[in-house]
Amino acid sequence: MIEFRNVTKYFPRSTEPAVNNLTLNIPKGQLTVLVGPSGCGKTTTMKMVNRICEVTEGTIYVDGNDIYKMDSIQLRLNIGYVIQEIGLFPHMTIKDNVATVLYEKKWPKDKINERVDQLLNLMSLDPEVYKDRKPSSLSGGQRQRVGVARAMASNPPIMLMDEPFAAVDPITRERLQNEFLELQNKMKKTIIFVTHDINEAIKMGDKIAVMKEGEIIQYDTPKKLLQSPKTEFVRNLVGSNPSIKSLSLIKARDIDFKIAPTIQFKNKVSEVKEKLENNDLNIAVVKEHEQVCGFISNLDVLNFENSAVEEIYRKYPCLIKDDDSLSKVLSIMLDYNIYHVAVVDYQNKFSGVITIQDIFRAVGSNES
Repeated sequence: MIEFRNVTKYFPRSTEPAVNNLTLNIPKGQLTVLVGPSGCGKTTTMKMVNRICEVTEGTIYVDGNDIYKMDSIQLRLNIGYVIQEIGLFPHMTIKDNVATVLYEKKWPKDKINERVDQLLNLMSLDPEVYKDRKPSSLSGGQRQRVGVARAMASNPPIMLMDEPFAAVDPITRERLQNEFLELQNKMKKTIIFVTHDINEAIKMGDKIAVMKEGEIIQYDTPKKLLQSPKTEFVRNLVGSNPSIKSLSLIKARDIDFKIAPTIQFKNKVSEVKEKLENNDLNIAVVKEHEQVCGFISNLDVLNFENSAVEEIYRKYPCLIKDDDSLSKVLSIMLDYNIYHVAVVDYQNKFSGVITIQDIFRAVGSNES
C-alpha cells in the first residue's frame, strides 16, 4: 500500500540527511509505528507520504502509484492526517472542522450532515450537544477525538498520525488509544503512527520501525522487537522487563478462562461451601441480576459459615473487559493484592476468571 524506495531527505543548509536511503514497505490495513528519539527522522518520513515534505532522492508509492505523478492536493485529500497539536480551526464549529475535507470534495449537504453525525457518535460525542460548539469549549481529549474524526471524514484508505495522543493526560491517553484500536479493528486502515514512546509503539503497532539518525534500525512485530532486539540501541529503547511489556500484547480473551462457581446475595455461606468443594479456584463469584458484584473465598467460608453472602462478600476493585490487556490485569492484581480477577464481556456478563498463575504461563508462552 505504501512503499518507500531508497528515500533520502536533506533540509536546506544541512549537510546530514534527515532521512537516509530509507526502504520500507507497509502493507494495506497495517498500523505501522515509527519510533525513535527526537530528530531521528520519523516525522519527516511520515510527512513525505503526503508531500508536506518533499523527497530529495528516491521514490514513494501509494497503492502502486508514484506520488510525484499525482496531483498533490488530490493526494492529501485522500490521506487522513492527525497531528499532536490537534490543529482544529478555532473560529469554526466542531461540525465544520470535521467536514473540512468533505467541503473540499463538494459532498452534498445532507451527506455531510449524516457523515458528521456518524463520526461524532463513533467518537462518543453526541452530535446534538457538540457539533455547534467551538473547539475552545472542549477538553483536550474531546478535541483529540474531533481531530481523529476529521481525519476519517472522507473514509481515506491511509491515515498519518503524528504523536496524536501525546498532548493529553495519561488516563485520557490510554482511553483514546484503546478506542482507536477498537476502531482500527473494524476499519483496517493503512496507518503510519509516529511516537517517541516505546510503550505506546508496542501497544499500538502491528509492526514497529525503530529509527535512528534517519535510518531504520529494526522493523519487526512488537513481539519480535521485545524478544530479539537487533542492536544495543534497540535493546536500550525497549528497556528493562521486556517480559512484562509483552503482556500488553495479550488480551484477556486470549486466556482460557477458569470457570468459577457463581452465587447470589440470597445464598447462605453454607451453600457456598458446597460449591467450593469441587473447585480448585477456592473462590465463588457473586452475581446479582446477571451482573458481577464481587467474590467470596474459601477462607471467608471458614470464618463466617453462618453468615449471608451479602454480609461478607468482597467487591472487585474493577472488572476486566475481555479486550483488556494482561498488563492491565497484572497491574490490578498487584495494586489490590488479589490473585484473581473476574472477566466480563461487552454486555458486562461474567465470562470467567484469570489468576496470577495464568499471567505467569502467558509470560512463559510469549517468550517461547
